[in-house]
Amino acid sequence: MLDGHSLVVKPGPAKRQLEADKARQKPKDQTGDTVTQVSVQGVSGITEPPPPPKPVRLRRFHGSVKLDATRLGRDAGRITEEVVQHISGLVGAEVEVTLEISARIPEGAPDNVVRTVTENCNTLHFSSYGFEEE
Repeated sequence: MLDGHSLVVKPGPAKRQLEADKARQKPKDQTGDTVTQVSVQGVSGITEPPPPPKPVRLRRFHGSVKLDATRLGRDAGRITEEVVQHISGLVGAEVEVTLEISARIPEGAPDNVVRTVTENCNTLHFSSYGFEEE
């Protein structure tokens, strides 16, 4: 049954047209993904817009938080469980956690504490550490 929107085509020319369309290289966007352009010619000649772009994927995270020195183990444990594990569980994720210590000692640090802390920082492979005058 034919209506006002039906077309009758010859198979040979239609097949050649389909093969020629396939042979054309599809355009690519900046990410290298193939772009599909869709166009529908209807009775009114309206062209359908291309599909919306893919959503942006967030690829980096950073955060810092001040910890209570008297509850360091507890707070660091919570941060590990509630933040670090979620990110490090992602395929290919590279997670780096840095602990920064800043202390003011109004009366000054005694020599034995300076020696002990300095030796411990060296043993624990701190990338930077040291005592200084204010």
